[in-house]
Amino acid sequence: MFRIRRIFDDATPVNQQTLNQVRALLKQQFDSLSPEKIDRIPSALRNPIKYGFRSILYVAEDNLLRLQGLALLDYDAELSFCYLDYLTSQASLTGRGVGGALYDRVRGEALSLGVVGIFFECLPDDPRLCRDPEILQQNQARMRFYERYGARPIAGTAYETPVTQGGDNPPYLVFDGLGKNPQLSAQFVKKVVEAILQKKYSDVCSTEYVRAVVDSIHDDPVKIRPERYRFKAAATNKQASGAQHLEKIALVVNEQHAIHHVRERGYVESPVRIKNILSAIVPTEAFVQIPPSHFSDKHIVAVHDPGYLTYFKKASSLVAKDRPLYPYVFPLRNRSRPPVELPIRAGYYCIDTFTPISRQAYDAARAAVDCTLTAAHEILSGRRMAYALVRPPGHHAERGFFGGFCYFNNAAIAAQYLSSFGTVAMLDVDYHHGNGQQDIFYRRRDVLTVSIHGHPRFAYPYFTGFADERGEGEGAGMNVNYPLPEAADAASYSKTLESALRRIRDFKPTYLIVCLGLDTAKGDPTGTWHLAAGDFAENGKAIGAMALPTLVVQEGGYRTRNLGKNCQAFLLGIRNGMGRQAIGPGGHR
Repeated sequence: MFRIRRIFDDATPVNQQTLNQVRALLKQQFDSLSPEKIDRIPSALRNPIKYGFRSILYVAEDNLLRLQGLALLDYDAELSFCYLDYLTSQASLTGRGVGGALYDRVRGEALSLGVVGIFFECLPDDPRLCRDPEILQQNQARMRFYERYGARPIAGTAYETPVTQGGDNPPYLVFDGLGKNPQLSAQFVKKVVEAILQKKYSDVCSTEYVRAVVDSIHDDPVKIRPERYRFKAAATNKQASGAQHLEKIALVVNEQHAIHHVRERGYVESPVRIKNILSAIVPTEAFVQIPPSHFSDKHIVAVHDPGYLTYFKKASSLVAKDRPLYPYVFPLRNRSRPPVELPIRAGYYCIDTFTPISRQAYDAARAAVDCTLTAAHEILSGRRMAYALVRPPGHHAERGFFGGFCYFNNAAIAAQYLSSFGTVAMLDVDYHHGNGQQDIFYRRRDVLTVSIHGHPRFAYPYFTGFADERGEGEGAGMNVNYPLPEAADAASYSKTLESALRRIRDFKPTYLIVCLGLDTAKGDPTGTWHLAAGDFAENGKAIGAMALPTLVVQEGGYRTRNLGKNCQAFLLGIRNGMGRQAIGPGGHR
């Protein structure tokens, strides 16, 4: 088993270890490749324009982070094409599907960028160009693999001319039209060939050689070699249509959310919220639904107190059906000795009197964690945007406390998970302060927590969310609160959001997590602001323009009449803000 992950930089120990394995595999598989080209991969990832192309690296790895294979894709934004630099797997894994999965992923990346197609070099399957029968057989197998996807060599040019006179096994230039089958003009292909030879092979291709190859392109439109290999139609169609459109939003829904339903007057956190959102977003066809996977409790205890996890699980299982447990006794003096009786101990872990533990609360909250981590994994895998549509929400859950309808801090758990692979910024746009992630990451430098909310003098949770709460120790300056007045309007909110996004840009995170509270909308029973669908769309567009891999986690929002419409506007706003631009840390194009 393996998973595919995109590597953005070498900033974390995990990525440094992976890049060391990448270099080792390239040296093993391409013995003629210069060490200088291999060793410059980390700097190419950090600096997207240093070598003329934007480099996009995908790796396949097992659960122990051992490298199974890699694909390095280069993106030319000016000419709108991609160039596949390397695609390889461990020799022992040939035929295990690693290469196919990686090629499928880079095709999805190319489709998301809106390019004409992917160009790459492939050694010739023609005996006139390859004298060694054993190598020829390998070349034929490789070309057969690519032809399943519709990729074939460009014909009628001198691209496969050996750089050294009399040389053997010169590569074809192959083109994959990604199922769109575009006609390539001679002028366009000349520019592509010139860009490839000058940017990738300036050390071996002379100016005269480059000019001779470019001048050999006469056909207009350029001809593609006819199909040479025969496949069953079903197999061909499966391979040709396999690329995922990574610009689609991964939607992960907590299907178990409805089991936690507190049927009491005034309890606004109800299952209908999810139904209303789904009815608004699914018809847009901007989403692809991903089934949730199960993740270990280790991800929860990395963020929450293990004692709290144990208590919550046990207390929930013992609560009588349809008789939720509300905390009613709270410790003021001695927190070191929690009471033995579980109902009394609820106040030891809770911060309010209106967040009950129901018989199904633990199961619903645990499923929400799995959904959020599944969505985070989609981001790790190269997805531009993922949406965890979950309830109960999570952003009020602190390390050892629950409250505000929240039991596990879904977004903070995802941030912890992603932080092993890059820096994370959390932007909380709920009407109420994101006290949970502030508490959890207050002393850390690798996670920036930003919250825009109603001032605590009038808004829950009342005791946190002040502007002077900036973080402590290593985390000094890494917590930013924007408490707004009770009558804040759309213009002042937009201005505050601009300030928040500037702070996030300065941090240059690898990943962005948005805690989406829709209780900033007009008429919400828990808020006082008046944002409309158009405001949500514009705010989402501003967030998307940062061009960061973005995970959105559902938090509050309780006016069901406009909940779905506002959610749709915000999510599509983010996607539209991203556009076709390349995604990367710091929002660099």
